[in-house]
Amino acid sequence: EAALLADKLKDDSKFSEAITVLLSWIERGEVNRRSANQFYSMVQSANSHVRRLMNEKATHEQEMEEAKENFKNALTGILTQFEQIVAVFNASTRQKAWDHFSKAQRKNIDIWRKHSEELRNAQSEQLMGIRREEEMEMSDDENCDSPTKKMRVDESALAAQAYALKEENDSLRWQLDAYRNEVELLKQEKEQLFRTEETVTKDQQLQFLQQTMQGMQQQLLTIQEELNNKKSELEQAKEEQSHTQALLKVLQEQLKGTKELVETNGHSHEDTNEINVLTVALVNQDRENNIEKRSQGLKSEKEALLIGIISTFLHVHPFGANIEYLWSYMQQLDSKISANEIEMLLMRLPRMFKQEFTGVGATLEKRWKLCAFEGIKTT
Repeated sequence: EAALLADKLKDDSKFSEAITVLLSWIERGEVNRRSANQFYSMVQSANSHVRRLMNEKATHEQEMEEAKENFKNALTGILTQFEQIVAVFNASTRQKAWDHFSKAQRKNIDIWRKHSEELRNAQSEQLMGIRREEEMEMSDDENCDSPTKKMRVDESALAAQAYALKEENDSLRWQLDAYRNEVELLKQEKEQLFRTEETVTKDQQLQFLQQTMQGMQQQLLTIQEELNNKKSELEQAKEEQSHTQALLKVLQEQLKGTKELVETNGHSHEDTNEINVLTVALVNQDRENNIEKRSQGLKSEKEALLIGIISTFLHVHPFGANIEYLWSYMQQLDSKISANEIEMLLMRLPRMFKQEFTGVGATLEKRWKLCAFEGIKTT
């Protein structure tokens, strides 16, 4: 059994079990003169295992150092990438790029930036802790200089924090400038919209005034045209009246001379009547000629409509109607028409309308009748 236990003590996988058995044997007092050499050999094997353990520890320590170095290098690379990412976020929050993002995009970028800065600071603290542990493991001489190095490390950490705070301050300032620019843009858009509405209102008012002026100008032109027509008709009527008066005066003088001649020569009364009839015929013929000269064609479609309505009205009044009655009827159709305008229109068409006198004395009345059916036979 002692030989088997000695072999187990030399086997690394069975050493723990074997050393426990050896310990129990020694505690029970199994060591004597005969077995002393065997126990010594087993104790020597246990001592040899100590060297193996130390070598194994050194190997593990070396592996641990390598792992620490690898971890530190990897952590340094990660921290560098974090710094680059934070730099990208800080550049994005500057005004020349920040103004082009929407509000939702700005909010997301700000949240990502803060999260990245927190992770970067945590990784930086962890890396600084690893470096402090490495410095604490240095030699005594190096430990004498450790307070200075620690102060340097603290100064570096403070500098890093100060830089981070500065970046954050710059970012906040840029955000504030961006918000101010947005407020200014909104104010300008509001003022421009107000000016546009005011301009549209003024344009509408100007357009309405222009339309009103055009309507007034058109009415003025129509009134001027009617006034010119009235003036020409008045001048023509005056000319006809003067011509008629002159002709009547000449005829009266001729008649007077003829009567004197007849009385002197002793002509009969029948000759005198013939002369009177001839004179009246000449006057009537001259009057008809003047009326024909005065009668003109219709000037507008409105006059044609008036002629049609008046003809219909007088057709159902075969005994005629005075100008007031006719004017009151036409007033219901056209409130702007005047009695004088109706009478002038009737006088311009003597073959279509004629004027007759009815009654005696105070009951004398002028009536207009439709004579178109008679006038068309004489044309």
